[in-house]
Amino acid sequence: MPQKNSDSAPKKSKVLDLLDTTKKPSRRERQRKEVEVEIAPPLPSKLEKAKSEALDLFSEEKKPKVRKTAAAPKHILGSISKSVTKEDPAMVKTPAPAAKAETPPPAPELTPEAAVEDEAPADPKLIVIKPPILVPELAARLGLKQFNIMADLIKIGVFPAPNQPIDPDVAAKICELHGFTFEREKRDKDKGIHKVQEVIAEPEVPVAEPEELLKDRPPIVTIMGHVDHGKTSILDYFRKSKVVAGEAGGITQHIGAYQVIHGEQEITFLDTPGHAIFSDMRARGADITDIVVIVVAANDGIMPQTLEAIKHAKKAKKTTIIAINKCDLPSANVDRVKSQLAEHGLQTTDFGGDTEFAEVSALNGQGMTDLLELIALQAEVLELKANPKTTARAAVIEARVVPGRGTTATVIVESGTLKVGMPFICGPYAGKVRSLINDRGVAVKSAHPGMPVEVIGFEELPNVGDHLTQMKTEREAKTLSAERQESQRLVRLKPQHRNRMEDLYSMVRDGGGKAQLKLILKCDVQGSVEAIKKAVLAIQSEKVESSFITAAAGPITESDVAYAASTDAIIMGFNVKVEAKAVKSAKAAGAQIKLYSIVYELIDQVREAMLGLLEPLNRETVIGHAEVRQVFKLTRGRVAGSFVTDGRIHRKGHARVLRGGIPVFDGRMSTLRRFKDEVEEVRTNFECGIRLGEFNEYQEGDIIECYKLEKVPQTL
Repeated sequence: MPQKNSDSAPKKSKVLDLLDTTKKPSRRERQRKEVEVEIAPPLPSKLEKAKSEALDLFSEEKKPKVRKTAAAPKHILGSISKSVTKEDPAMVKTPAPAAKAETPPPAPELTPEAAVEDEAPADPKLIVIKPPILVPELAARLGLKQFNIMADLIKIGVFPAPNQPIDPDVAAKICELHGFTFEREKRDKDKGIHKVQEVIAEPEVPVAEPEELLKDRPPIVTIMGHVDHGKTSILDYFRKSKVVAGEAGGITQHIGAYQVIHGEQEITFLDTPGHAIFSDMRARGADITDIVVIVVAANDGIMPQTLEAIKHAKKAKKTTIIAINKCDLPSANVDRVKSQLAEHGLQTTDFGGDTEFAEVSALNGQGMTDLLELIALQAEVLELKANPKTTARAAVIEARVVPGRGTTATVIVESGTLKVGMPFICGPYAGKVRSLINDRGVAVKSAHPGMPVEVIGFEELPNVGDHLTQMKTEREAKTLSAERQESQRLVRLKPQHRNRMEDLYSMVRDGGGKAQLKLILKCDVQGSVEAIKKAVLAIQSEKVESSFITAAAGPITESDVAYAASTDAIIMGFNVKVEAKAVKSAKAAGAQIKLYSIVYELIDQVREAMLGLLEPLNRETVIGHAEVRQVFKLTRGRVAGSFVTDGRIHRKGHARVLRGGIPVFDGRMSTLRRFKDEVEEVRTNFECGIRLGEFNEYQEGDIIECYKLEKVPQTL
């Protein structure tokens, strides 16, 4: 039996020693020394070695300190307890304090989080608070009274309640007033440890890059001009495709990006719409481009959208080339086009100017090679270069929702190389490149500067004109996206204008305010959404206005129908389809869905719908006058014996009594008689008896004016 106890003692001691990270004698060991009680013989050297190895292993794992009291073996604990009780009972009842004064052996290295927790702030003027920031807490940290902080807040124009959180920027201003520096904290998920919030920013565009890192890139050429002047037809000839045949009405209604190879030179083309409402698209195309090709039809000459394209090209300070199209037509007049161009500041080279031009025909290919040569020559002169190894950046020129692919965006790479799997930030939305598709529908793994590609991997539909920027990690991209979306949310949550009693009174006085046409707009691409929305809101009227419940890219869904039913709105779809469930819901709810494929038809329909909301105006037309010559008293009321001086008096017309030119009665005619007979009308120079409703205050000399009311449609 004693042998069993001696064997188990070292095993238990070994297990307990593994938990003892302080390398300090335990309380009971100190007690044993104080009462001078015999203890077990020293542990063998083998156990000491095992103990040291276990402690080293524990230190490498950097686990938190755990303070344990190692218990001695049972046969020793009994003797110690008895001895301590006899000598000093207080030592058993009162635990010994932690030995802070004793010099401990070298401790394991602390983790960064533990270091932040243990270290005191190095700067006494640094105030670190985790939002929400309350006035009492801020006052305590600054060593001030709450009313002092409230007075400072009032001075800077902030009026919070005592227990209302204040903005970190406001707290920073208060700290600056008292000579302190404010830093915002956030709580880490692990054990409530506080650390300073990490600031994540979008990589900045380098101002200048080393010449050896720059490589030649394809020129970006934008084709602009008036609607139906042949912009897309020229591009079709380059690409050997038939895009025009598949477009509604033969007009381009969103930006298309394509790449053409001329010899060894790659050229990126942007095809912009020519319709008037797509002005923003043309301006966006001019900003991103290197060379602008303005297409002018030889038979039509310069048109309104041609002038607008010239204005955009001049404003963007881009190299301009004139393509005079349709030169094969009998009605073509090239000299007239050149003269018109000269009037607007574009002097062609054969007229002594510096504007290059080409006479072309997209139908038979006349002059198309010359046009490509001019573009390639201008690209060489510009010496277009970009760094393919820097942070990838791309401009979003179009965005849409594609069934089976989700949210996609057409971009043109400006610098760096866009690769599959790359995290990015685009406006307020983050994403990761899942797939890249070139202009011919082929999936590629990367896109170099100047190349147009369709990017799949957006969390939300980006805004056209935003810039896609590569981020280091997906976590940083999502963090930055969350911050930007929160900023947008705070802007939306700002207090809106509330109706005051004076405003409500003026609305009643002026006729109840404007009539509203509520719309839900769904388009195939985001660019069309922006253009159509802007065109509709541009229809100004003092009587009626249009408002959009929602305006987005994608098909018409069941939720759109629910919105329309609850808000009494009209659903308008442009180049989109209606989901099957949405069709059933629309029939059940009685919601109206209108589909369009040509943009100007949509705009005309909106204008007509706005007119339909206006009540017709009542137009008054005077048809005759009668003078009261004698007043007859009847059993029931009085009758005015009158003489028709001009026009005619009609039985179903309206009439008013004028006395001294001032109306004293206005109403419907109840009786019109010629002698004793009831008649429909009495003409000039005839006598008649007139009775107007319940009016009985006729006087001789009164003038009875007869008029009719007509319904006249209103105009915007």
